[in-house]
Amino acid sequence: MADLENRNEGWEKQVLEKLALATLQEQRRARQWSIFFKSLAFIYLFILLFFGLGWFGGDEMSMSGKHTALVELRGVISPDSISSADNVNAGLQQAFKDAKTQGVILRINSPGGSPVQAGYINDEIRRLRAEYPEIPLYAVVEDICASGGYYVAAAADRIYVDKASMVGSIGVLMNGFGFTGAMEKLGVERRLITAGENKAFLDPFSPPNSEQEEYAKRMLNDIHQQFIQVVQQGRGQRLKEEPEIFSGMVWTGQKSIELGLADAMGSADYVAREIIKAEHIVDYTTREGFAERFARRFGAVTAEALIKAGGAWGLR
Repeated sequence: MADLENRNEGWEKQVLEKLALATLQEQRRARQWSIFFKSLAFIYLFILLFFGLGWFGGDEMSMSGKHTALVELRGVISPDSISSADNVNAGLQQAFKDAKTQGVILRINSPGGSPVQAGYINDEIRRLRAEYPEIPLYAVVEDICASGGYYVAAAADRIYVDKASMVGSIGVLMNGFGFTGAMEKLGVERRLITAGENKAFLDPFSPPNSEQEEYAKRMLNDIHQQFIQVVQQGRGQRLKEEPEIFSGMVWTGQKSIELGLADAMGSADYVAREIIKAEHIVDYTTREGFAERFARRFGAVTAEALIKAGGAWGLR
């Protein structure tokens, strides 16, 4: 009887051990599969994030072979804008340094801006053209190329426009407001203390000063003459002898060709394909830094990726 009970206990013990071992193995397999599917989900989200940020599939990833280099100049030209001299010149330098670059297109859509920043870009274009004489640089105008924008374009080998582009505005301005009349009506008294008779130069809260206004006009005229010299140097004999060219007037792209301010009609694709003979375009424009792009786009991209992943894996 004791032997039978011992055998029964041994059998029960073996069954329990087998059940415990099977349970442990099943839990281990479940953990492995869980890790596997979590890894797949992570890889899936990672790929969506990279595509969303534009790190795959762009021109930067397909720079093999000969190509046309593109640099954009958009918006107001100023030290703190994306079209600052530092940003534009950095893109131009990279474009010219690439041994596979057959030609450079500077695509412009700008109403102008700082004459100093425009001058920096003009100077750098001339330097790069002298250093890489075998690589041409063409300016392609989209909607507008005025004032400082044209100051930059004048350094190009040729300027291409659309018939409806706005081109010109070769002039300089200084503007502001005068509040003395409003102050008198409101009974406001201006109390200004300066050291130096011209320290409050053209102060909008003081009556007009004819001497300061004349000095400002002379200063603007000096800058205007610098602008004119840059345009004449860049365009040379192509410019027509029309006094209005330097009056600050703006013309259509078609009229600008007649005046010698531009050379021909053409888009960036046309210039790359027909003029440079390298249809593949690689964009060298200086964009936002990684941190800025990541901060701006991570939230939206991640949210979209999570939604897609949730649908794929049954998450609700």
